[in-house]
Amino acid sequence: MKKQTAMNQDWIATARTLSEALPYLQRYEGAIVVVKFGGHAMTDADGLENFARDIVLMRQVGVNPVIVHGGGPMINEMLDKLQVKSEFVRGKRVTDQATMDVVEMVLSGQVNKRIVQAINAQGGKGVGLSGKDANLMVCRQDDPELGLVGTPDEMDTTILHSMFRSDIIPVIAPIGMGREGQTFNVNGDTAAGAIAGALRADRLLLLTDVAGVKDGSGEVVTALTAQQIRDMTADGTIAGGMIPKTQTALDAIERGVRAVVILDGRAPNAVLLELFTEHGAGSLIRAS
Repeated sequence: MKKQTAMNQDWIATARTLSEALPYLQRYEGAIVVVKFGGHAMTDADGLENFARDIVLMRQVGVNPVIVHGGGPMINEMLDKLQVKSEFVRGKRVTDQATMDVVEMVLSGQVNKRIVQAINAQGGKGVGLSGKDANLMVCRQDDPELGLVGTPDEMDTTILHSMFRSDIIPVIAPIGMGREGQTFNVNGDTAAGAIAGALRADRLLLLTDVAGVKDGSGEVVTALTAQQIRDMTADGTIAGGMIPKTQTALDAIERGVRAVVILDGRAPNAVLLELFTEHGAGSLIRAS
């Protein structure tokens, strides 16, 4: 009897959760959500499995997820293993041809296929590609001193819309192509913002190892406007590694993304909590 009562209570709790989530599930049906996947969750086996399960569930309820991933720690490990030496200019790695070859090998090969495999293991249809495929991301050189580091300049999302129609989940390595045949290394956040903008995505989710944008007292701010982001950056409240993420958010909003969320990818079900609950997760940034 006790076991049956416990089962009934679990069922009631599940039904209540589903009932509460239903309006949010319906709201995002057909929406495009770009997720930048990086940080600790990407290198942790359980974190990757949980992330893949959440992404597959998103696809099953009618959301069109697009995954853009990083892979800095894996690149550094492979560069050390192959004894490819790096030079730095103003704290940024110079990407020469030897480094670029390693970057492409790790991102488009090792990291990309690991994420695809995790998605497929959860019953999804993940397909890996890079910004070089189907002219998805044509780049210009960011800074000649940095070598083969690129900034997205022209986007063609035709291949992604074809994948949506086939229930495929695109997994994109941030590698771009140049107009003269070069291969460019692109910052993962920058690539995710450019892809989200080109798709006019409903949401861009930037998964990090912090809970969101924090105010002067260290508390996470759950909702911000673009102007508040600019003000907090100007007065030094937003600093360090958060600056490029918030700048990516501002750029994406200017390109037509409805909202950007910076959230902790280590938190269980962070993506689902953001989309399908009233309170969300992390810091939501809108134009106004």
